[in-house]
Amino acid sequence: MADRLTQLQDCLDDMFAALNYVQTHCPHGEIPGQPSQAAQAEETGARDVSDASRPIPIMVNGDSQAAAATKTEATTTGPLSQPAFRAALRELAQDLVVQEQKAEILINSLPGLGTSERDQRKRMQELEDELKEVEAERLRAEQDKTVLLRSLDRLIIELPRGR
Repeated sequence: MADRLTQLQDCLDDMFAALNYVQTHCPHGEIPGQPSQAAQAEETGARDVSDASRPIPIMVNGDSQAAAATKTEATTTGPLSQPAFRAALRELAQDLVVQEQKAEILINSLPGLGTSERDQRKRMQELEDELKEVEAERLRAEQDKTVLLRSLDRLIIELPRGR
């Protein structure tokens, strides 16, 4: 499982992808006094619900392939039909709420919230001391292993001799 900061970054990436999807696929609005872009969408034909169920690509920092795929999709796709967009919007809104709740839980679990710097330093010192003890125990076990292997080697060598 990934660490908390990576999980938090994943939540933010998912939220950004959902908002980007809404921005890219929303139907054109009518602005009084401006030429309508909806006619262009009708000429090419608005897409149906099947396109709304297509997964949203998740972009991660430095992921040029996902960015290129998103740019290609954004240029080749237009707005969804009104019913398809509303269905997708409802699902994305639910996903955004879930992602926000996950992010809130992750943020609350990060160190530093509710603990002072002194407490954090004390905890780090305790963990460092524990690590030293475990490392010393590991070294003792390694030495014991070496002694036992030597004894075993001697026994194996002496066994055929019949001693």
